[in-house]
Amino acid sequence: MTAEMFPKEKTIDLRKKHIGPSCKVFFSHDPIKIVRAKGQYMYDENGVRYLDCINNVAHVGHSHPMVVKAGAEQMELLNTNSRFLHDNLVQYAQRLQATLPEKLSVCYFVNSGSEANDLALRLAWEYTGHKDVITLDNAYHGHVSSLINISPYKFHQLANAEQSKSVHVALSPDLYRGNYRQDHPDPATAYADDVNNLIQKAHEKGHKVGAFIAESLQSCGGQVIPPAGYFQKVAQHVHQAGGLFIADEVQVGFGRVGTHFWAFQLQGEDFVPDIVTMGKPIGNGHPMSCVVTTREVAEAFKNSGMEYFNTFGGNPVSCAIGLAVLDVIEKEDLQGNALRVGGYLMRLLEQQKEKHPLVGDIRGRGLFVGAELVRDRVKLTPATAEAQDIIYKLKEQHILLSADGPHRNVLKFKPPMCFSEEDADMVVEKIDEILTGTLNKFYYEYYSFFTDIEKALGLQMPSTVHTENGTPSPQSLWHSQI
Repeated sequence: MTAEMFPKEKTIDLRKKHIGPSCKVFFSHDPIKIVRAKGQYMYDENGVRYLDCINNVAHVGHSHPMVVKAGAEQMELLNTNSRFLHDNLVQYAQRLQATLPEKLSVCYFVNSGSEANDLALRLAWEYTGHKDVITLDNAYHGHVSSLINISPYKFHQLANAEQSKSVHVALSPDLYRGNYRQDHPDPATAYADDVNNLIQKAHEKGHKVGAFIAESLQSCGGQVIPPAGYFQKVAQHVHQAGGLFIADEVQVGFGRVGTHFWAFQLQGEDFVPDIVTMGKPIGNGHPMSCVVTTREVAEAFKNSGMEYFNTFGGNPVSCAIGLAVLDVIEKEDLQGNALRVGGYLMRLLEQQKEKHPLVGDIRGRGLFVGAELVRDRVKLTPATAEAQDIIYKLKEQHILLSADGPHRNVLKFKPPMCFSEEDADMVVEKIDEILTGTLNKFYYEYYSFFTDIEKALGLQMPSTVHTENGTPSPQSLWHSQI
C-alpha cells in the first residue's frame, strides 16, 4: 500500500510541527522533497532528476536491485536476533574479516556508526583499564553523549561547553592549513609528536590514555588526508602508553579510496589498528554497522562479566543485505571505479585550481575528494560564503553537493560508488561556470571602482590583457593584485 503523497508545503508544515527543530534539512530555504532514487540519481515529487554527489550511504547506488532483493527475500523468511544460530551472521562475519588484516578477527554487529564508535570506546576502556581518550581537532565520531565528548566538530558548536578532562584534542594532520604543511620536512612525525605531548601531559596530571581515535580520512573536518606514516607513529606512542588505536571507517570504508578496501590501509601494510569501526555504506542505506577487533581485546571485554547483546545487530536481514553489498562491490568492480573516476575527478578539479584563484587546494583519494575554497592563497582566508553560494547554485542545476570543514569552505565529493566520468564532467563543468561568473562579477566591480579612482586621481590602469569587448580579463586583473 502506497502512503498518501502530501503537497511539499504540507510536508514542510508537518515536519516543523512533529520533527525536532534541531533536525536540519539540506537547502533549508528551499528544501528538496525526494521521493525515489536509483544509482547516483535522486528524483523529487515532480520527477526532476538530481545528481547525488553527497551520499556515501547509498554506497553501491540507490535502490540497487541485488541489495533490495536480498533484504526482501530474507525478510519473507525470518528476521530475529542473534541469540539464535543463523548462517547469515557467521557468513557475513567471515566475508568481512577476509577484507581485513588477519589479527582483526572478531566482529560485533550494531546498527549505526555512533553505536559502533561507542562500543569501540567500551572495548578500549575495558581492555586497558584507562579512561582518557585522544581525538583529533575537527573530528566527528557520532551523536551519542560519549561521542559528542570526543567530537570537536560538534562540541565546539556548544555555547559555554567545557571539554571533558578525560578528552585530549590533538592537531588535525592537515597538510594544507594545519600547523605542519606540505613544505614541512616531516609532517607525520611533527603531528605524531603532538599526540605524544598530550600523552605526557595527561600522565603528569595522573591520567592514563585508553584510546586514540581517528577517522582514517577526516570527513566533516574537511576531507583531510593524513601524511603517510602518521598513524604508525601515533600507534607507537599510544601503545607505549598502554592505549589502543581505533580507526573510524564509518565514512570512508568499503573501497571508497580506490587503491584499498579500507582507508587506514593507505598508511601502509605495517599499520594495523586495534579496533576498526564501520557504518554508513555497510548496508547501502539499511541501518547496520560493525566493530572489528582482536581476539585479545574481545576476550578482555568478555571477562568483564557483562554480557553484550544488541537486539537488532547482526539480524538475518541486515546480514543478507551486508553480504549483497559486498557482492555488488566485487561484481561491479566499484573499488576500481572509485580509483578510475576519482582520479579523473581530481584531474578535472586541478584544472579548475589552475583557472580559478578561489580554488586553493584539491585533495582526496578515490571517490572521497575535497576542494577547499579560499579568498587569498597566501593567507588561506576561507571562502565560506562563496562555497555556500556554489552548492546552492548547483542545486538549481540539479546537482547535490555539500560544503564542510571547520570553516564550511570545502566542497565535499563522496557520491555513490557508481558515479561515472560523465557525472564528473557535468558537475565540474557547472562549477566552472559558477566560478567564472563569480570571478567576472568581482573583477568587473573592481574594474569599475578602479577606473573611477583613476579618473579622479589621473592614474593609469595596470597593464592588463583585455577581452574582445575592451574590458580587462578577470585573470589578468587577479594577477595584477597578487
